[in-house]
This record gives sequence, structure tokens and C-alpha cells, in this order.
Amino acid sequence: MMAKPKDRKKVDQLHHKLIELAICSRQINTSATDNSPLPKINTLLTHSTEDNRKTPRMKTFRFQLLHQWLIHNIKPCRVADIGGGKGLLTYLLRESGWDATVIDPENQALLLKHKDIITGKRAIIPFEANVPRIDGQFEPSMAENFDLLIGLHAHGCNIKIIDAATKYNTGFLLLPCCIIDEPLYPVRGISWVESLADYAIQKGHLIDPLRLNFKGQNIGFYSLGKEASVHS
Repeated sequence: MMAKPKDRKKVDQLHHKLIELAICSRQINTSATDNSPLPKINTLLTHSTEDNRKTPRMKTFRFQLLHQWLIHNIKPCRVADIGGGKGLLTYLLRESGWDATVIDPENQALLLKHKDIITGKRAIIPFEANVPRIDGQFEPSMAENFDLLIGLHAHGCNIKIIDAATKYNTGFLLLPCCIIDEPLYPVRGISWVESLADYAIQKGHLIDPLRLNFKGQNIGFYSLGKEASVHS
């Protein structure tokens, strides 16, 4: 399924805006006392700027797509899947050797099957399988036990995630959706994603944009802390 031209244009514009903010984050938050050049935005940013107008958008499978992005770009670490719902992303990460945990106020049963987007076939999850869970609202103090905080459409948690990452020097990855239950509201003419990126920059984070091919709000950004790191 291809995105409509006008929708694709909006997504492209937002993505390019995040690229500009990523550059800005390095100008603001990088020390230049030794007169050394600002660090280049890593190769992941370069890859993300490629023209993908001909790339088909997947209608669903956002957890599988994020899982693939993570395992190919970030080294395995301790992950908090905030607002992780039924836990499919956590399950996939754990199958790939990551130490992942769901944090969600609602304890939902793990799915029994999912689409393997690599093989294109249905994958069965064993009936007895489960994932570690913390049943409750995410609070910044929880970040102390993790290296990477993930918020994939995590309503009401985005500002908390950035604040937690700031306090505990953890990495974070946000694909925000709604502004439900958030303490900030974007000014007119500025998107919620841009507002969050600006907030993260003001907190001292260096950010990189993220774009996945699924239907819906598929634009976000990430920042790496002291333990989370990219593949070389």
C-alpha cells in the first residue's frame, strides 16, 4: 500500500524537520571548547535521509518493523518497552537476545501468533511463553534499571521518558502519537513530534530521526545513553 502523495509530503516535511533538529542538537549540546569540529550525525541519520518515496508502506506490523530496526542498528541492552501492551516487541527482542521488559498498567496476554515480516509467514508463539512485565504506569525512577527506554505510541509517557533518560543517562527511542495526558502542549503550527524533539534538545540530548514504513504516525527520534550504543 502506497501513501497518498499529500500524506507522503507531510511525512517527508516532518522527517526533514527532525533532521534539522538533529543537527541543531549537536550545535547546542556539544562542547566546542577545544575548537574541534562538531561530531557528524552518525551513519544511521545518513541512511534515514534516503529518498524512500517508492518504498511501500506496510499497513500494520509496527512492532516487527521496530524490532528489525533495533536489532540491525542498536547493540543488545536492557530495554523498557513502555506502554508495550501485549508485549510482542518485548517478545521479539528477547528472542533476539535482548533483556526486554514491558511496562504497562494493563496486564494483557501475549499473542499466540504474529507475522514474520522476514519470511512472510505466520509465526506461532508457544502457549507457555511469557515476557517480563511491570504492571503499572511508567515513572522516571524505573529508568535506573534500563539502558534504553522505548515509547512506541506510548500515550502520556513521552515527557516522562525524556526526563527519565536525562536523569539516569539512559538512551530512549520515541515514536509518539497523541498528546493524551502529557504535561506539555505544542504551540500552534508546531507538531507534537517536533515539540518533543525540541524538549529533548533543551534537556541536553543529541537526537537522530527515525522513520519506519508502517501506516500511521511512523516518525520519531532517538538518543543513546551511556550503555545503549549503535552497531559499528
